[in-house]
Amino acid sequence: MPNNSANASAAASDGTASNHRFALIALTSLFFMWGFITCLNDILVPHLRNVFSLNYTQSMLIQFCFFGAYFLVSLPAGAIVRRISYKGGIVLGLVVAAIGCALFVPAASYRAYPLFLGALFVLASGITLLQVAANPYVTVLGPPDTAASRLTMTQAFNALGTTLAPMFGALLILGSAAAATAGMTPEQIDTLKSAEAAAVKAPYLGLAAAFLLLAAVFAALKLPKVDAFEEVAPITDTGSAWSHRHLVLGAIGIFLYVGAEVSIGSFLVNFFGERSIAGMPEAEAAHYVAYFWGGAMIGRFIGSVAMRYIDDGKALAFNAAIAMLLLLVTVFTSGSLAMWAVLAIGLFNSIMFPTIFSLGLYGLGRHTSQGSGILCLAIVGGAIVPVAMGALADAIGIQHAFLLPVLCYVYIAYYGLKGHKPT
Repeated sequence: MPNNSANASAAASDGTASNHRFALIALTSLFFMWGFITCLNDILVPHLRNVFSLNYTQSMLIQFCFFGAYFLVSLPAGAIVRRISYKGGIVLGLVVAAIGCALFVPAASYRAYPLFLGALFVLASGITLLQVAANPYVTVLGPPDTAASRLTMTQAFNALGTTLAPMFGALLILGSAAAATAGMTPEQIDTLKSAEAAAVKAPYLGLAAAFLLLAAVFAALKLPKVDAFEEVAPITDTGSAWSHRHLVLGAIGIFLYVGAEVSIGSFLVNFFGERSIAGMPEAEAAHYVAYFWGGAMIGRFIGSVAMRYIDDGKALAFNAAIAMLLLLVTVFTSGSLAMWAVLAIGLFNSIMFPTIFSLGLYGLGRHTSQGSGILCLAIVGGAIVPVAMGALADAIGIQHAFLLPVLCYVYIAYYGLKGHKPT
């Protein structure tokens, strides 16, 4: 006699797995979009530095305002997601991101650097909400033991966005960069600077439309509810995610990793323009930035498979050690060796964010959304570390400023070897 109960259970399991696969496919579009928009900042930094005649420290305010939003918005975003669900958080985040993109139009029209910084803050607030909702959503859509692998896979599409963004920016933004202004009258220079500032309007309006389209799509989608997954008992059923040591140490790891990655990416265009490195014009250098992010994309696709069989912590520590060595080569050599050494760091950065994130959330149970908010809060490292590196570049030169990220990778190696283990 057939076991109807077992058959029904198997059918339900198959249906759940199918729903989870569909949800993961839908989420990859979000990871692509926020990777694209985040990496476009690497093009904005040298572009607005020229438009407003900024030094390195001032130009890093772009990253400060963008990633500073993570610090101010992450914890409120966690509360919003708990109140309106993961899906509601995703839709709201997309709408806020669209508003931020649209604000680039008045910022360019008035040619005001503070308005650009404000638009970036609004845009980043929407991206923060997306991160807080989507990252834990991916970790709970399947077995806990493969959470790092799933998050690495979706982050690979994030890296696809970061790979395409520099080429997009080089064509539509840096491609409008004017020639040297020597011999021009102040009025001619002012006209040129206005034209350069206006170059961001069309690209960011297009991105605003894309975010609104995605918001409409996600509002219409029927995504599986996963709130029940957070009711699983955590490792130690305490009253707050903050009491979990491996989460707090993971937040420090996220702070330093994002700070290092953003710092390196932000300086690549200017670094390649140095005579001792490659002497490239900005538009040409921007194309090479795609190799940095392309390496991260390739590494994440490989990692999404390999990390099903490799210990997460050991893989993290190994990649951090290689990144340290490549940075030392970048600092103490010159020419093409230094150039390709810094670009190769992208490959070894690949698994770091998703691995630290999933290790930090491991076993938090009903505190998962709060833990996600804390980890996203730590993304503020992308605001602090680049400004520090900018000040260092102004003081001792751009090449030696790359010593700062070395310290970040030292801690990440420690977290992979020891710090991630729950107590």
